[in-house]
Amino acid sequence: MKYMGSKNRIAKHILPIMLKYRTSEMTWVEPFVGGANMIDKVEGKRIGSDLNPFVISIYKQLQNGWTPPQEVTEETYNKLKNYKGDYPPELVGYVGFQLSYGGKWFGGYRRDKEGKRNYSMEAHNNTMKQAPSLMGVEFHAGTYDELDIPDGSIIYCDPPYANTTKYKDKSFDHDKFWKWCEDMTNKGHCVFVSEYVAPDQWKCIWEKGTNSSLTKQTGSKKAIERLFVLK
Repeated sequence: MKYMGSKNRIAKHILPIMLKYRTSEMTWVEPFVGGANMIDKVEGKRIGSDLNPFVISIYKQLQNGWTPPQEVTEETYNKLKNYKGDYPPELVGYVGFQLSYGGKWFGGYRRDKEGKRNYSMEAHNNTMKQAPSLMGVEFHAGTYDELDIPDGSIIYCDPPYANTTKYKDKSFDHDKFWKWCEDMTNKGHCVFVSEYVAPDQWKCIWEKGTNSSLTKQTGSKKAIERLFVLK
């Protein structure tokens, strides 16, 4: 699904690197599953978690056969933006991400001024195409450090990046996160982290220049995506 910071474009590059370390009994775990654009390309036992309960509701309902709407008007978008418990959470999550500019949570209704694109139908079709690959994933809503992770798992983390647009207003404690990743590694998990930068004790094993565009105002930004493991 469309999601701010999605790794869909680089999955083909970094997945083979990580999967070389996975054995058949290892669980694939994503504590920041986001748009599920990495976990949907992995086979075997999978666990996906996210702090945003609305996005997890989407995946669970898709697994139960839910079909997202083919048309979402700007009026509906604005009503859902002011959600007060009066709409299904999966619908709020779907519209909040899939019909927002740049995949940012209610970051502005997507529209085509030229009238050539139907973003509602595109989002519907893309979501339905992805849905079968999400079957069998164990989804949870919560923080990364609350997640119950099976022993000897392979953990892929795609956290909110330091010094970038946040997914929510609440700040993210990056020092605490990196300490948690180090602890998980020392407990026997195989931990990989996507970020632009990392503490000195972490080694970059892959990097690639990318363009990102989160808002109409900021436009395209160049950055270097990196994949890190503990030295």
